[in-house]
Amino acid sequence: MSFNSKGIVIVSLLIASLFVSCSKKSYYQIQGATMGTYYHITFESERSKGVQEAIDEALIAVNNSLSTYIPESTISRINKASKPIEVDSFFEEVFIAAKEVFQQTNGAFDPTVMPLVNAWGFGFDTLNHVDSLVIDSLMNYVGFDKVNLHDGKIIKDNPNIMLDFSAIAKGYGVDVIAELLESFGIENYMVEIGGEVRVKGLNPKSIVWRVAIEQPIDNKTKSQVFDKYVSLSNKSIATSGNYRNFYMKQGNKIAHTINPKTGYPIINDLLSATVLHDKCMIADAYATAFMVLGSEKSIIVLDKSESLMTYLISREEDNDYCTYELLDMIQLISE
Repeated sequence: MSFNSKGIVIVSLLIASLFVSCSKKSYYQIQGATMGTYYHITFESERSKGVQEAIDEALIAVNNSLSTYIPESTISRINKASKPIEVDSFFEEVFIAAKEVFQQTNGAFDPTVMPLVNAWGFGFDTLNHVDSLVIDSLMNYVGFDKVNLHDGKIIKDNPNIMLDFSAIAKGYGVDVIAELLESFGIENYMVEIGGEVRVKGLNPKSIVWRVAIEQPIDNKTKSQVFDKYVSLSNKSIATSGNYRNFYMKQGNKIAHTINPKTGYPIINDLLSATVLHDKCMIADAYATAFMVLGSEKSIIVLDKSESLMTYLISREEDNDYCTYELLDMIQLISE
């Protein structure tokens, strides 16, 4: 059983890194570090030679495109630029997907929150002092409609606008690796990066993959408690929540999810949002958007969608947990 900090647990019950099947194919398990977190991948193949190297190479390429912590990455060059910057195919694909989610959520998902993420201490830079005047000033540079892609170049309305794809990048990395595995002819796999997951086919026990949804305990140090388990195949799943990545200041909880409409960390009833979609980057982005929207507005978005499935956990006034389930054709198990 392998754990992570984003609320998703892979319950594959692997007792060794190699499983032999009757078809002379084997299940291999590999892992490594990427995007400031770790990846865990299990796949069935006749061979593993070359797969690890190809995965690491692909993840380096994704990081060199989307990481704000790499000074010469595509996104870092855009953030520092005052003129149009030509982008790579990774960046372009993520930008287009992010625009779609931005529009479908009425701006709840907005990658231009980067200056605010930095200001509140969750980015690559931190301001020493944050008050309403600082936030009001930074809000002038927030709005994904102020950034456009034209002829392969990113054009910003204001040079001070900065982008942050951290709420979609890990999911995109999962998609990149999943498609890479499929290019090797691999039909049964599980790819997980920092809690974002995509699976296909069957696990080493020849049954569909099983993924656990963590109960959002509001404490960084408590062990994980699982709320539900989801059995799924040929699907991606991502969870967003503010019960791990936060800090306390003057008795107030400062959560890492920033509301692009107000400039402040979110305060609403939603404790965690788990989203299922064919593409992990879409699930990843919507999970963040739903945390910004809260449960009622999230349900409105969900009711208009034919491709999203979700499991929302919110807190009622009496502090009991309340869930909203929209997991059609997905097995939801209590234990």
